[in-house]
Amino acid sequence: MGHNEGMDPRLAYDTLDVISNDAYREGPPHDLLTLMRHDAPVIRHRGIEPGSPPWFWAITRHADVVEVSRQFQVYSSARKGALMNQERPDLELARMMIDQDPPEHTRLRNLVNRGFTPKAVRMLEDHFREVAERLVREALDACAGGGEIDFVDRVSAELPLIAIAELLGVPAEDRRKVFDWSNRMIGATDPDMSGGIDDATNASMELYLYANQLAAERRAEPRNDLISALVSAEGHDQLSEHEFDLFVLLLSVAGNETTRNGISHGVLALIDHPDAFDELRADPSLIPDAVEEMLRWATPVNHFVRTATCDVELHGVTIHEGDAVCMLYVSANRDEDVFDRPFTFDIHRHPNPHVTFGGGGPHFCLGFNLAKMEMRVLFEQLTSQVGRVELAGDVPRLRSSFVHGIKKLPVRLTP
Repeated sequence: MGHNEGMDPRLAYDTLDVISNDAYREGPPHDLLTLMRHDAPVIRHRGIEPGSPPWFWAITRHADVVEVSRQFQVYSSARKGALMNQERPDLELARMMIDQDPPEHTRLRNLVNRGFTPKAVRMLEDHFREVAERLVREALDACAGGGEIDFVDRVSAELPLIAIAELLGVPAEDRRKVFDWSNRMIGATDPDMSGGIDDATNASMELYLYANQLAAERRAEPRNDLISALVSAEGHDQLSEHEFDLFVLLLSVAGNETTRNGISHGVLALIDHPDAFDELRADPSLIPDAVEEMLRWATPVNHFVRTATCDVELHGVTIHEGDAVCMLYVSANRDEDVFDRPFTFDIHRHPNPHVTFGGGGPHFCLGFNLAKMEMRVLFEQLTSQVGRVELAGDVPRLRSSFVHGIKKLPVRLTP
C-alpha cells in the first residue's frame, strides 16, 4: 500500500510524512491525516527521525486505534517498547510500565492504582480547587494595569506540577526541579527546551538520583504518598531500585506534561472561541463536557507504537510479525465516522469518545481521573474569576511529533 495507482501523490511512500518533528511545528498535519483516514487507513510509512524503525504501519482511524489498543496479545508494547524511538539497545534496562504487556504491566499498575481511583481523586478535589483558585487569582494580579503573563508558566504548568508532586511526596521547594527535568526529557527534539538527547539523558539521571534520595527518606520515615507506597511494597510486588526509578520518571513526566498541555490548548481554544468562554461563564455545569472537548481538540500525546506478535490483517493489508504499528491518536480524534463536525470546537459535544487517554485496553491512562479533575477545577476558577482572556503574542509549539505541546501562551487577563 502506498504505491497504488490513482492514489494521491502526497501518500507516496517516499514523500508521506506525518511523523517527523518538523511536520508538527505549526500543529498536527491534519490535512494529510484526513487524507490518510479516507484513502489509506493502514499505510506503510518510512521512519524519518533518528532511532525510529526503518518503516512502520501508520493507523489513522478511530476504530482501528481502539482495536490495536485492546488486542495487546496481537499488538505488543513489550516487544520493542511503546515509543517511536525503537533503537533502544537499553530497552531491557529502561523498560517503563508503558513498555510492558500483562501480566508484568498489571503488577506495576496495581501498585499505584489506588492513588488514582475515582474515590481517591474525589478526596483531593477540594484541595486542588483551592490551588486553582489561588493560581488564577495570582495570574489576575500579575495582569493588573494592562500587564501580561505566560499562562503556561504561571498556571498550566503549576497545577499539574503541584498535583503530581503532592501525590508522589515531592517537597514544594523541589517542584520546579521536576518541571525542569520533564521539560528537558520531553523537549529533547526542540532546541528551545533541551540540549538534545544527551541533555535529556542527563535529566533522567538527575531525576533518578533525586528519586532514590526520596526513597531512602521514606523507608526511614513513611508518609501517606505514592513514594512511600512504592518503597514499602513486599513480596511479588517489591520493586527493584531500577523499576522504582523508571516508575517515578514515568509518573513525573506523564502526570505533568500531558495535563499542562491539555490546559494550555483548552485556554487557547476558548480565546479562539470567545462565545464558548461566555457560555461557560454563564453556565458552569457545561464545564465537564467542555473539558472532554478540550482533551479531544488538544490530543496532548500524538501517538504510541506497538509491535505485531503474529501476522494479522487490517483493511486488506497484512501486518507481519515484528512490524511496528503506530496509532495516531491525533488523527483518530478527528475521525468523521465518530465525531460530527470533527474540526469544530464544540463544548456541547456529548458523548465524546475521544482516545486522548488511549483507545482502551491495559494501557488506558492511569491518571485520567486526576487529569480531568485538575482541568475541571482550573476552568471553574478561570471562568468564575476572569471576564476576558486575550492573546498577547505568538504561541510557539513544541517541535515534537510525540507531544502536542505549547511552549508559551502570552495572555492578558481581565477580572
